[in-house]
Amino acid sequence: MTIASPLDTLWYTRCPVPTASGLANSLGWLSETADDAGLRFGILQDADAELAGRHFDHGLPSLIREGGNVPALAARAEGAPTRLVGLTWIDESQAILVGPAASLDSPAELAGLRVGIPAWADDRARSFPRAMALHGFASALRLGGLGFADVVTVEVPADPNPQVRTASRSRATTWGVEALLRGDVDAIYVKGARAQEVAREHGLQVAVDLDATASKRLRVNNGTPRPITVHADLLESRPELVVAFLAQTLRAADWAAGNLDEVRDVLARETNSGAAGVEAAYGDTFHRDLHPTLDADRLELLDIQKQFLYTHGFLATDFDLASWVAPEPLAQARELLPSDRKVAS
Repeated sequence: MTIASPLDTLWYTRCPVPTASGLANSLGWLSETADDAGLRFGILQDADAELAGRHFDHGLPSLIREGGNVPALAARAEGAPTRLVGLTWIDESQAILVGPAASLDSPAELAGLRVGIPAWADDRARSFPRAMALHGFASALRLGGLGFADVVTVEVPADPNPQVRTASRSRATTWGVEALLRGDVDAIYVKGARAQEVAREHGLQVAVDLDATASKRLRVNNGTPRPITVHADLLESRPELVVAFLAQTLRAADWAAGNLDEVRDVLARETNSGAAGVEAAYGDTFHRDLHPTLDADRLELLDIQKQFLYTHGFLATDFDLASWVAPEPLAQARELLPSDRKVAS
């Protein structure tokens, strides 16, 4: 459902992960863009519950979203009139964990284990935890020459209606930890900074480190690659706003390349995690490559994710990825930046 409203506010929403747009927001540059256009600047995470829900269905004409690809792809498959204007790729820790007393020497030893898969949420877009776990386990099993027929899938509880509002956010959830600690399952999928903290807190063991795989195809998931999408109404009526937003995002990516400590401080706040969790999840080079692109390789990786989601029931229908792409705003944004930029986009 689209919420009709006059274009008096530029809305922005993001996931609590490393993004150049998130940095641009923290630095105050996105609100400057709205101010320059004579608009208010709103963040869905600070809005009421109805507006905050548009993070999942993109049903707000003046919204720009950078976040997980499961809701973005699901919304597009449901008919949301969005356009894809950028893609980022930031490897964040992805792993299969087992209990403190367990020890696996290779992915092949996942055979016969009970793997925890979060239950379906209220709709496809909000079922991103299930999608993440399924794709994470699919990649891990493939590394061991296995498939889902070689393990026992066990549904574990998940929030049926996850919220993105700041007022309702607590420390990020790692789905399945309780089931793993109780012995109801033998292995779970985790990702990100908070997952690193949870593993250390409970002495959980890494059975498969998906970040260690050379192939990006085996690291494709909800956040890799991560899309920037806009409502078609905004792109058609105020294309200069989209271009300015992307220019600030590119500017923030340039800034991040030389300010690792400051970037980590922002991430610690965004992820509700400590500095150690951020460092463990993202390493010490991620800040150099936050620039969005629409390169063919990233689009190919997103298409792999789209086909996986469609195959496993997370998309209402398939659609042509190329028709979703709007490359002009990002190209124009690059033209707005100084010609002597030290970091290539």
